[in-house]
Amino acid sequence: MSTRCVTRLGLLVALMIAIVSCQSAEPTTTAPLTPLVAMLDWFPNTNHTGLYVALDKGWYVDEGLAVEIVQPAEGSTLVQVVAAGRADVGISYQEEVSHARAEDLPIVSVAAIIQHNTSGFASPKDRGITRPKDLEGKRYGSWGSAIERAVLDALMSCDGGDVDQVEFIDIGYADYFTVVERDVDFAWIFYGWTGMEAELRGTPLNMVMLSDWSECVPDYYTPVIITSERRIAEKPELVRSFMAATARGYEFAIANPAEAAEILLKHAPESNPHLVRRSQAWLSPHYQADAARWGEQKLETWQGYAKWMADLGLLPRPIDAEKAFNNEFLP
Repeated sequence: MSTRCVTRLGLLVALMIAIVSCQSAEPTTTAPLTPLVAMLDWFPNTNHTGLYVALDKGWYVDEGLAVEIVQPAEGSTLVQVVAAGRADVGISYQEEVSHARAEDLPIVSVAAIIQHNTSGFASPKDRGITRPKDLEGKRYGSWGSAIERAVLDALMSCDGGDVDQVEFIDIGYADYFTVVERDVDFAWIFYGWTGMEAELRGTPLNMVMLSDWSECVPDYYTPVIITSERRIAEKPELVRSFMAATARGYEFAIANPAEAAEILLKHAPESNPHLVRRSQAWLSPHYQADAARWGEQKLETWQGYAKWMADLGLLPRPIDAEKAFNNEFLP
């Protein structure tokens, strides 16, 4: 046999061995992702940007999670959905968590999305409302919560005003700009969203920001990320993994508001792009503000607001503020 034939035979044998080896080798497998449902409190907006950044960047997958971000079902109470385990985490606010715990719903806040309250009472400039006392004789657009009268009473009393001189008009969740044109003089808004929309519309507002009157109404966290005591007890690593990726998402949004806004728009294309971009630019510095890290919560904030609510009869019973929140899952 010629040398050339031997060489070809050797190559053929080597090729056959390689094929057989490939066919008999165990196929590589990837560990399945753990599903997790995150429920929003409203339609997607810049309060939620960090979640969408983490989803878009693949950081949840890096943590072994298949995260589904869903909007709340009409007529459902988010804290009850999370407490029942139909959602693993959700977006809520300190008042709602405090109420839930006072009613024996085992809900826990695991991160403050925004470090300080960015809400307040907004009115068109032509109504002349520049401070709480100016609210006397005005019409307030209410969504029907007991907390509204309590907050207005505290603000106005601090400034020598009387909440009984305010006319409460139930507007539900109607559009702010529509109702102030025809039905009311002022309403309670998040400045980072509705305030930004007013700027885009060229509609000058006067704001009575709660943060400017914290000696009357204590600061509180709104919004927050919640889970249940059961999830924490049974699946702490699930919560830890979710928070690791989510914290990365908000840290990215803090450092890169323009890119973060585009990511939110990618996942919520129905949103007004000009509003999202303007809101994100305003809100990003407020996520962490003066805290040592994004999401950090303070015991004194939880205690102060819970005591304030209890003193006003807004809670059916006092709560243990130390059990209402948990910083353990922040990276």
